[in-house]
Amino acid sequence: MEDSATKNSPSLMGTVMEAVGGRPHSDPTQLGPLVLAYIGDTVFDLYVRTKLVETTGLTAHGLHMAAAKKVCASAQAEAYRRVEGVLTEEEAAVFRRGRNGHMGTIPRNASIGDYRLATGVEAVVGWLYLRGDDGRLNELMQIILNDDTNQQSAAGGRHGIQEEQ
Repeated sequence: MEDSATKNSPSLMGTVMEAVGGRPHSDPTQLGPLVLAYIGDTVFDLYVRTKLVETTGLTAHGLHMAAAKKVCASAQAEAYRRVEGVLTEEEAAVFRRGRNGHMGTIPRNASIGDYRLATGVEAVVGWLYLRGDDGRLNELMQIILNDDTNQQSAAGGRHGIQEEQ
């Protein structure tokens, strides 16, 4: 539950832009899908690392190892499967753009299918972040990071995307 101070405070992206002296992109949808995935990768990682620090007593090395397992392509592909039913039409379109973006290389330990799904998820996360839509970003990340897969059905499906094999 948000308190009044949270409701009146700027978005995470707005706070970052203020710190670096920039200004928000007028329409993040106009950015390339891999640019959205680029920033989304960092935002996704921030959520994962924050949850690990707040919920575990791991050492720095343990935190690194745990985070790596949660931000790898296969884990992000699973993240997509958890939120696919709750994506809006607009989010689904951003996901498809990210998933279908032309990638130069694929990590050795990832399948092409998982890597594409992961890139789509990162694009959605980046797009929501750049829009300053912290509420929706938090909603999706809670579903992704919650260990109870039943939360997906509780959020109510909005739009599913067929996975590309």
